[in-house]
Amino acid sequence: MNRHSVQQEYAGEALSEITDVLFEEKGHAGLIILNRPKALNALTHEIVVAMHRQLERWLIEDKIHHVIIKSNSEKAFCAGGDIRQVAENGPEKIDESLPFFADEYRLNTYMESYPKPLIALIDGIVMGGGVGISVHGAYRVGSEKIMFAMPETAIGFFPDVGGSHFLPKMPNHTGMYCAMTGERLRQADCYWSGILTHAVRSEDMAALEEALCDAQDAEPVLARYAIDPGPAPLHAKAEVVEACFGADSTLQVVDRLRKLLGTEHNDFAAAALETISKRSPLSMEVAFQQVRRGEGLSMKECMVMEHRIVSQILLGKDFYEGVRAVIIDKDHAPKWQHSSLEEIKTVDVEAHFMPPKGGDLVF
Repeated sequence: MNRHSVQQEYAGEALSEITDVLFEEKGHAGLIILNRPKALNALTHEIVVAMHRQLERWLIEDKIHHVIIKSNSEKAFCAGGDIRQVAENGPEKIDESLPFFADEYRLNTYMESYPKPLIALIDGIVMGGGVGISVHGAYRVGSEKIMFAMPETAIGFFPDVGGSHFLPKMPNHTGMYCAMTGERLRQADCYWSGILTHAVRSEDMAALEEALCDAQDAEPVLARYAIDPGPAPLHAKAEVVEACFGADSTLQVVDRLRKLLGTEHNDFAAAALETISKRSPLSMEVAFQQVRRGEGLSMKECMVMEHRIVSQILLGKDFYEGVRAVIIDKDHAPKWQHSSLEEIKTVDVEAHFMPPKGGDLVF
């Protein structure tokens, strides 16, 4: 389906829609229902455009007080963007691939400043693009089934969809830790680090949704269903994370981790070092700079920067090799363009932060 042909029309309380994302109106709420369960709700260009247009419609609908974003999948809220087609396009068809990212980043930016409360009900996996359509909203509600990660450096990519905006806000440099290692966080970690605003029980999700639809004000409803998720493992190691990942360079991060080998923090350091050693060195450098530079920038400024990065990433080799190794062939043996962080030149990294030939992202 061509992105310009995505249309919805009102039909009573329901809306017609593309089948991969459904839109409904119920009580005081607009419902966005991700509906690609077999693909773990991986975002397509059509889904992104349809969501943006529907949010614009609901903005001027007085009866819609807040918007709920949920999933029809039992396993996932949204596992990311559907990047396989992007990878199969190759660098030769970058002009066909970039519009998806441009529209996705516009959606992320629109959601971050949306005047009505956006409420993401996360009851499973949320990664990459799924984080982008949830973390920037007013309320992020997660159950014990949540599994959050930004694992993009494993495929030669970078933590986009606003990663440069929200990762620096996570405490004790845990955002940098997640960007570099793709660490998976569960409910307590997500709540402690600010990824979630509320923790709830999975068994209460349906009742919470009904109550939100009936309510004009979401806040007291969310407070009524909120629970204490308990101690966060990430909080317990926050000091060592900060000591290592608050460094001034990737090489310094690695050096600090190596110095922890053989100490009480040996297991943490060894696991982090093993993960870093398998990632694309160039992606690691770009992600490090992205998170550092994103601190203090507005959402729009961050998304302009990320559009610059993706415009360069799609011209390189590591992304296509990473998708081949992890998603297509699944041999998990990528041959990166650089063999180590030490090989990376400053000019190679800085190229990702320069305006692309087609110009910067326009909102």
